[in-house]
Amino acid sequence: MTTIKQKIVPHLWFDKEAKEAAEFYTSIFKNSRIKRTTTLHNMPSGTVDVVTFELFGQEFMAISAGPLFKFNESLSFIVKCDTQEEIDFYWQRLASEGGQEVECGWLKDKYGLSWQIVPAVMDEMMQSQDPARLTRVTQAFLKMKKFDIAALQRAYDGK
Repeated sequence: MTTIKQKIVPHLWFDKEAKEAAEFYTSIFKNSRIKRTTTLHNMPSGTVDVVTFELFGQEFMAISAGPLFKFNESLSFIVKCDTQEEIDFYWQRLASEGGQEVECGWLKDKYGLSWQIVPAVMDEMMQSQDPARLTRVTQAFLKMKKFDIAALQRAYDGK
């Protein structure tokens, strides 16, 4: 069996919370772990932590390197959920402790990182060739913060 190395690794810049954030994220997502933490001393910004971690087998890196950059909505991570319970779980956990509910399935966690918590079935809904279905689903989700799968399905079905 051949192991394929991941060639693209998202890298997240934190002021000083890289290790704390990695611990937070790995506590939420199954099959997740912190692989290693490296502390670099005597850097221009002081002590720097570099953390490598996995969420669902996807490798990420995080660095605590000072307040030079802030997260914004131009980057977000999509979590595709199969059930309403899954949506509720990720929504509650990621928005906890000072996170912010936004709209259309988006939220910001307590570190300012944007997440989209979406039903997996939306891929199929949004690829419909029926303009009326697309309009109904779009009008439904534009009114939501956290997605409601049953309400989206009713809109899709025209009920």
